[in-house]
Amino acid sequence: MKQLTVIGAGGQMGQWFTNYFSGSEYQVTGYDSESNDFGKNVIVSESLVGAILKADYVILCTPTRRTPEIIRLIAKEMKRGTYLIEISSEKSKVVSSLSKMPDKINPICIHPMFGPGIKTVKNQNIISVPIKDAKKELTVAKELFEGANFVTIDAIEHDKKIAIILGLTHLMNLVFANIISKDEKSILTEKMSGTTFRVQKVLAESIMTETPELIETIIANPEIRRVAEELWKDVGRLLTSVQESKTEEVIEYIKDCQERLSKHSDLDNSYKKLTKMAKIIEK
Repeated sequence: MKQLTVIGAGGQMGQWFTNYFSGSEYQVTGYDSESNDFGKNVIVSESLVGAILKADYVILCTPTRRTPEIIRLIAKEMKRGTYLIEISSEKSKVVSSLSKMPDKINPICIHPMFGPGIKTVKNQNIISVPIKDAKKELTVAKELFEGANFVTIDAIEHDKKIAIILGLTHLMNLVFANIISKDEKSILTEKMSGTTFRVQKVLAESIMTETPELIETIIANPEIRRVAEELWKDVGRLLTSVQESKTEEVIEYIKDCQERLSKHSDLDNSYKKLTKMAKIIEK
C-alpha cells in the first residue's frame, strides 16, 4: 500500500484530500500544527518531519506564504523517488522552491480549481505548472486525480490568469459582502430582491466561508494590481460620466463590452443559466 501524507490536514482542503485518498490504495497520514482530528482512517503524526519520512506522496495544503519554507524544510528529509505535491493559489515563489529541491524528489505543482465542497474530481479543472519534467509530472497528477480536466501553464501566466479568475472575483465579492453586511434592513432587502441580487448574494456569502487568510492570499497576488486598478479606474469613470449626464459615453462603454463578450459567450444562454441558478437558490 502506498504511503501518502497530507500536511495541513486540519484545513478545509487538507480535510478534502485526506478524505479523497483514504479508503483507496493509499494509507493516509495527516499532520497539522493546529489540529489532529482528521477522521477515522487517517494516521495522526505528531511532527512535520515524522509525517514525511516514510511517505511516497506528500501533499502540501499549507498557507501560500509558508509553503516555500516548508518545501525547504522537508525536501531533504523525504525518501528518494517520492513525490511532493503542492496546491497553492499563487505559484511564482513556490515554483522557485520546488525547482531547487534535491533531484531525488519529484515535484508536482498543481492548482485545483475547486473548493472542499465537491464530491468528485470528475470534470473538475486542475491547473498543472511544469517544474522539471512536464510530461511525467502531468501523468502522475492525472493518475492521482482521475477524471479531472487538466490545463498546463507556466507559473507567470498562471498568476496573471488567477488574478482575474480568483483575485478579481474575490475582491469584488468581498467588498459587496462588506456593504450588505452593514444593511440594517436586510429582511426588507431580501423581500425586495430580484434574481441578480439573490445569485450575487449567494456567491458573495459562499466566498465568505473561506478563511480570512486564504482570501487575503488570493487578493495579495501581485498580478491583481493591474486588473484592480482597471476596475477602480472604470468605476470612477462610469460614475463621473453618469453624474455629468454623459449618457452616450456610458451606453458606448456598455455596448463595447457586450460586443466583446458576444465573441466568446452566448449572452442569452448566460441569462437562462442565471434564471436556473435563481430557481435552485430559492428551493
